[in-house]
Amino acid sequence: MYAVRTLVTITQKNLRPNLKRWVHDEIRVRFAPSPTGHLHLGGLRTALYNYLYARNKNGKFLLRIEDTDQTRLVPGATESLIEDMQWAGIEIDEGPEVGGAFGPYVQSERVDIYLKAVHELLENGTAYRCFCTERRLELLRKEAMRTRQVPRYDNKCRYLTPQQIAVLLAKNTPYCIRFQLETHDEPLQDLIYGPVKHDVSENEGDPVIIKTDQFPTYHFANVVDDHMMGVTHVFRGVEWQISTTKHLLLYKAFCWQPPRYGHLPLLVNADGTKLSKRQGDIGIRHFRDKGYFPEAVINYVVSAGGGFEHTLGEKHQIYTLNELAEKFSMERVNSHPSRLNPDLLNHFNQLHILKMLESPTDTQYLVRRVQAMVKQAYPKEQNLDLDDHHIENVLMWAAKRLTFLQDLTDSKLSFLWVRPNDFKLKYITHEQMQSLIEHLACAEFTKDKINEKLTEFADKNQLKFPTFMKTLRSALSGLKEGPGVAEMMDILGSEAVLQRLKSCINKQGDQADQKQQRNNEI
Repeated sequence: MYAVRTLVTITQKNLRPNLKRWVHDEIRVRFAPSPTGHLHLGGLRTALYNYLYARNKNGKFLLRIEDTDQTRLVPGATESLIEDMQWAGIEIDEGPEVGGAFGPYVQSERVDIYLKAVHELLENGTAYRCFCTERRLELLRKEAMRTRQVPRYDNKCRYLTPQQIAVLLAKNTPYCIRFQLETHDEPLQDLIYGPVKHDVSENEGDPVIIKTDQFPTYHFANVVDDHMMGVTHVFRGVEWQISTTKHLLLYKAFCWQPPRYGHLPLLVNADGTKLSKRQGDIGIRHFRDKGYFPEAVINYVVSAGGGFEHTLGEKHQIYTLNELAEKFSMERVNSHPSRLNPDLLNHFNQLHILKMLESPTDTQYLVRRVQAMVKQAYPKEQNLDLDDHHIENVLMWAAKRLTFLQDLTDSKLSFLWVRPNDFKLKYITHEQMQSLIEHLACAEFTKDKINEKLTEFADKNQLKFPTFMKTLRSALSGLKEGPGVAEMMDILGSEAVLQRLKSCINKQGDQADQKQQRNNEI
């Protein structure tokens, strides 16, 4: 079901009378990236806060691709953006691959809409054709730099007469279309920053809204699309706050009711420096490839920017997107830069694994995933220990110590999965191994308690402790190095340890039987 919308006429103080506004029966927000690269943390934060607001208000979340700058497009970027958003769990209600009643949702497919809209501004005199050449504009820039002024267009073509325009058009002189800026004293009522005043006409010349190639500029297409798509609230980065006055003037020129604006503060590194797309470690694909769960990345992002009620001293928790949406409040979003804490991201990944282990269904998912990872890491091993219960025990141990599931396939932890094949009892008899199994069967399986039991057993059986440990390490893992034996046993768990020790006795017995059989044959 699509939102119902009705075109109504209203009158509002300080704006032109008879404003036209689409009235919807729901909140409508949008995320409007340019397909110039992969989704990064800053873009995810913007998409996420729009999404949380929409879900909290039972509204709609739109994706719009702003590709009017055809020179900066990256092939496949749109598909990559959508894939990363879906990985993060953000559901798109209307968009390029989803459809909707107010499409197309790709700006390059909406050029006819923009040209029709700009004709209205040309008719009411708030826009005009500019025939200035690139050479003249460059001379203006150089002169401004020479006199240490901010480069700006001098609005020359605003004052051309209809006769002059007709002559230039008759000559097929190339032109763009500019918008006439005017003084705007009324502050923007920013939903996050409060009142913000910026008179764009004091610092800029009339901006281009339709380029010579008939494509719109960002500002014009943005306003037209937000109105036509019925966007009720715009939440975007604070870097766009200075442009909002320009957008409000465009709304005024069209006699359209503008949406409400809220600008999200900068997302910065732990040291306060600004995030940059050039950093290879802020792309969502980086976090995916490294092994972070989407829930960890989502909670990491929102932990930096506010939007939620926190109790002083409260421990960090991991929340689902639905849980975050229920708790979210735009009024609680911080207006100061949001610092990211990389250590917190690792903590959230661990918290998510622990939370998944509380659910039988999620635990089974993790078990299957670990099984696949281990098989891929040890493709030639035939004697892998991939019992479900064993993997669950390993996961419970790992969740508080390791950051990523793939850490479990590290060569130093190969003993978790690879059973020794060619173990031979040395320095310990068959009977002593059987006695050790019985001794450990009733032991508390923690590192310290295991150490006590092993020391006690070695003393009772007059075994040299270093040699005894070497034998056990070989029996349990077939490795010469690795964690301490007691720690290894703690990680493996009682069931796996006893099973492997019993296996050693069985193999030794089989080897003895085979030797006896060969002797009898001789």
